[in-house]
Amino acid sequence: MFYVYALWSKEDNKFYVGYTVDLERRIKEHSLNKVHTTQRMHSPRLIFFEAFLSEQDARRREGYFKTTKGRKALRLILRDSLII
Repeated sequence: MFYVYALWSKEDNKFYVGYTVDLERRIKEHSLNKVHTTQRMHSPRLIFFEAFLSEQDARRREGYFKTTKGRKALRLILRDSLII
């Protein structure tokens, strides 16, 4: 499986969207500050993921979520989760 996931930092009010083939390992790397792009985020937590059979589909979805339109869509999808 191929995964697209979103991390959220409430303190920073920021998303991080990524792609991986091993979601559990990747989230652990983020929590241990082993990922350069999320080292400055305070307490990032997994709030969303989707699984795909095709790597190409997963990468396309990740690219979409990294656009302005995609980030707005993600905020709408997760609007109740972002309040917590």
